[in-house]
Amino acid sequence: MNITDFTKTPVNEIYGMNSFGDAVMRERLPKSIYNELKLVQKGSNRLSSEVAEVVANAMKDWALERGATHYTHWFQPLTGLTAEKHDSFISPTEDGRVIMEFSGKELMQGEPDASSFPSGGLRATFEARGYTAWDTASPAFLKEDNSGGVTLCIPTAFISYTGEALDMKVPLLRSMEAINKQALRVLKILGMNVEQVITSVGPEQEYFLVDKKFYDKRPDLMLTGRTVIGSKPSKGQEMDDHYFGAIKSRASGFMSELNMELWKLGIAAKTQHNEVAPNQFEIAPIFDSSNVATDRNQLLMETLKKVAARHDLVALLHEKPFAGVNGSGKHNNWSISTDTGINLLEPGDDPIKNAHFILFLVAIIKAVDKYAPLLRMSAANAGNDHRLGANEAPPAIISIFLGDQLTQILESLSGGKKYTNGDIETIELGVSTIPKLPKDLTDRNRTSPFAFTGNKFEFRMVPSSMSIANPNTILNTAVADILSEFADRLEKSSNPKESMKELVAETYNKHKRVVYNGNNYSNEWLKEAESRGLANITNTVDAYTEMEKDYSVELFSRHSVLTKTELESRCEIHLESYSQQINIEASIMIELTKKQVFPAAGRYINQLSDTITGLKVSGVNNETGFMKMLGKVSENADNLYNNIIKLEELLLTAQTIDSNPLEQANAYRKVVFAQMANVREASDTLETLVPCDMWPIPTYLDLLFRL
Repeated sequence: MNITDFTKTPVNEIYGMNSFGDAVMRERLPKSIYNELKLVQKGSNRLSSEVAEVVANAMKDWALERGATHYTHWFQPLTGLTAEKHDSFISPTEDGRVIMEFSGKELMQGEPDASSFPSGGLRATFEARGYTAWDTASPAFLKEDNSGGVTLCIPTAFISYTGEALDMKVPLLRSMEAINKQALRVLKILGMNVEQVITSVGPEQEYFLVDKKFYDKRPDLMLTGRTVIGSKPSKGQEMDDHYFGAIKSRASGFMSELNMELWKLGIAAKTQHNEVAPNQFEIAPIFDSSNVATDRNQLLMETLKKVAARHDLVALLHEKPFAGVNGSGKHNNWSISTDTGINLLEPGDDPIKNAHFILFLVAIIKAVDKYAPLLRMSAANAGNDHRLGANEAPPAIISIFLGDQLTQILESLSGGKKYTNGDIETIELGVSTIPKLPKDLTDRNRTSPFAFTGNKFEFRMVPSSMSIANPNTILNTAVADILSEFADRLEKSSNPKESMKELVAETYNKHKRVVYNGNNYSNEWLKEAESRGLANITNTVDAYTEMEKDYSVELFSRHSVLTKTELESRCEIHLESYSQQINIEASIMIELTKKQVFPAAGRYINQLSDTITGLKVSGVNNETGFMKMLGKVSENADNLYNNIIKLEELLLTAQTIDSNPLEQANAYRKVVFAQMANVREASDTLETLVPCDMWPIPTYLDLLFRL
């Protein structure tokens, strides 16, 4: 069934057709097996081989009916991408035929080669064994490739032979268990009858679309995801005419098919619109539990690229593919709820009477203040260094936006004063046909890194190309740690109600320095944040080193999320990845400028020289303008060449520092990256001088405005 067929089919018949979700399991599994699996998903029971066998058989039959020929354990190694090894369902028989088989053992566990995935020294190259284990709480799904092949994908965790986490999911699942455990302790003290607490996430994904014919002529985009050279066009985003504007026909066609593919997978893509920069867009799904949301965001990114290819487009997920216009992020909307349907971050009509809301709110404030460097680290990568604090994304300083009313409530409680909640404030629109609208508890603050937005927190720093697993692992663990402190104190109290009041006041007073409701982009905030003692980690390399510091090791070890060895290995992996990224960017910059830009400048210099010679021969004496242009182009061409040579030398030096990942990463950041700016400036200046028909690569005008 192609996309045209799907457009004629009601969405409710399409939705989830490629997901082995709850509705399919209820339909295909015996009731006793279904109920047993639900207990496993809640963490109440362990998965038995008998249950796995029945589920595997039902999953196989469903997949075969949908055209699948292979299955794979789909996992998320420390590359930040996904990985899969396909095995066919076929099993040969003695008479030369085949039968289709898939066992419970094959469902529960796989054994991909772990030797070539990043391990940060956890595994030697010759130690190849690794295991994938089924994440029962994340639905299996069918992946359709562009040529019509169908594969059953089983979401899994990935661990080494000796039990260390080799992926993004294992720590996330551990952190979900940590916050569940500590939140249940607190809720028990509050008298709430709850069996499970779940963190949920709704990640808004930003991306660019470019025409594939231009992309194919930009090796920097192909190899790094961003343009390492490129002069700003005469018009960018300054007219504010793209944001929420009418969606172009070609982009709309792409979005229609994208939605269909996501809905088939059971991904509830809800909102789509033009973003601020030309050819930039956003898509937002409805909330899922943290592990499912992480899986589905990875699927979303894969599907963006797959569907774009069908439309001769390329989806760019880099945080800053184009200099001078807004980059892309991934707003991580995080909330925490009970299995009884209570959102613990829902203030209610009168938040001051909502004890659990106030208690969890101050716990989050303390967690964000205490572990701000780790949250900053969770949003660090080479691409985000171009974006944070550039009037398009929050600055590197972690702060919390609460809004005036919540801040006033907490100020009253912490000061021992009574808070008087008057009549509900409304916004009067002054139009008789439109009724008064109740004012939200908070406004929206797009400059805040961590903003309360009604019943959730929006962590706005997360990079667009990155998995959301790490940010949510750190957020879950940090909040779990503070809830553990609260539970320890309240469990020992003879008067928990009175102790709770004291705890709220004390916690807010000690950690309100992290609350800021103003403009995070302003220079005044930078000065004020410094006076408050808030960390300002301005670059990725410094941010990565936070994860192996003593306080970080103690936090993650205390809640059994990551061991010291696992943290050290991840730090090494991230530093090496940063160095590799800058190395590739610098290398392609040298190749582009030396082999294409510099020769183009030379051709124009020759053309100008010939023109000047011709004018002189013909006796025309008005060659002054051409002479000036020749001098300007020649001067900038020399400048470009000299900077290229210097970049080559610095790059070679950085490449030789391979025994110390931190030293090498700093060399790339402080020396190589700095010199790249000089090469870019020279190249971009030449782009403004060389005629369009002589410029060797597609320009920003092509990439940003021709869709």
